[in-house]
Amino acid sequence: MTVIAPGISIERWTASSRLTLAVMTVAAILLAVSPAFLGAGAIDRMTALFIYVILAAMWNALAGFGGLVSVGQQVFFGLGAYFTIRLADAGLDPFVSLFVAAIITGILSVPLSWFMLRLKGGEFAIGMWVIAELAHLLVNLDRLIQGETGTSLIALNAYDSGTRRVVIYWLALAAMIALLGALFALMRSRAGAAMQAIRDNEDAATSVGVRVAATKRLLFVLAAFGIAVAGGLWLATAVTFQPKTYFSVQWTAYMIFMVLVGGIGKFEGAILGALLFFVIETVFGGTGVWYLVGLGAVALLFSLYLPQGLWGAIERRFDLQLLPVGYKLTVSELFKDKQ
Repeated sequence: MTVIAPGISIERWTASSRLTLAVMTVAAILLAVSPAFLGAGAIDRMTALFIYVILAAMWNALAGFGGLVSVGQQVFFGLGAYFTIRLADAGLDPFVSLFVAAIITGILSVPLSWFMLRLKGGEFAIGMWVIAELAHLLVNLDRLIQGETGTSLIALNAYDSGTRRVVIYWLALAAMIALLGALFALMRSRAGAAMQAIRDNEDAATSVGVRVAATKRLLFVLAAFGIAVAGGLWLATAVTFQPKTYFSVQWTAYMIFMVLVGGIGKFEGAILGALLFFVIETVFGGTGVWYLVGLGAVALLFSLYLPQGLWGAIERRFDLQLLPVGYKLTVSELFKDKQ
C-alpha cells in the first residue's frame, strides 16, 4: 500500500485478494488429487470445465483487456487440434503433440497478426472469421483428414482409457493454472497497463509512448496459443477430429457468452462466466435446440440489464476485488468526514 496523502492511499493487494490466492492454491491442490476420488464421468466433466476457463480467459484477454473483439478465434482452436493430429501421426507422443501444436499455432499467429492488427473494430472481428473459414478449407484439403469425414487421434490407443482420462485431466488443470497465472502476471505488468490504455484510447496511448503494434501482437499471440492448447485438449477428450466441428463459430460464441455473462474486462469475470456456462450446459445440455435458445436469451438479458456482467455487478455492489490487475484508490472514512 502506498500513501499519497493523509487519509488517501493506493493499493494493489488487499486482504480479500490475498485470501483469494490462498484459497485458489488450496483448491488447485485438491483438484490435482481429485481423480483418486472421482468417477470417470466426473473427471471428464471437470476436464471440460478447465478447457472452458481457458477459452473464456483467452477471449477476455483479447477483447476485454486489449479491445480486440474477434468472432474468429475458432481458427486457433481448430489449428491446435489439427496440428496435434498431424504431429501424432508423425510419431510424436500424443500428449506432447498437443502442446507442440499450440506452440506451432502461436508461431503462425505472429505473421497473421501483421495483417490482422491493421484492421479496426468490426473489420478485425469479421476478418478473423474469414481467416477461420479459410483455415477450415485448407485443413479439408489434407488427405490425412479426409475432408469433413475427419480422422481420429489413434495414437491415444497406446494408453488404457483410465490412464488416458487422468492424464488429460491433469494436463488440462496444469494448462489452466499456467495460462491464468501468465495472464494475471502480464496484466499486472507495464505491458498490461499499456494494453488497457490502448483499449481505452489508442491515439492517447500512442501519444504517451506506448508501442501499440507490439503490445497488441503480444496479446494476440498469447490468446492464439492458449486457445490452441484448449483445442488440443478437447481433441484428446473427444479423440475424433472433424474440421466442421473444431472450426465452428460456436466455439467463439461460447467464449463470448462466458465473458459477457461473467464480466468483460474483469479477470474474475471470465472464470465466473465459465463456471456459469458449465453449470448451464451440465443441467440443460440435453434439451437440444432449447439449450441454445436459452443461451441466447441469457446473453441478451445480460446485455440489456447487466452490461458489465455478473462479476461487474458484484464488484460495484460490494466494492470487492479478488484478483485485481489494476490499482485501487482508498480514502479513509476519517478523511471523508473532514471533507
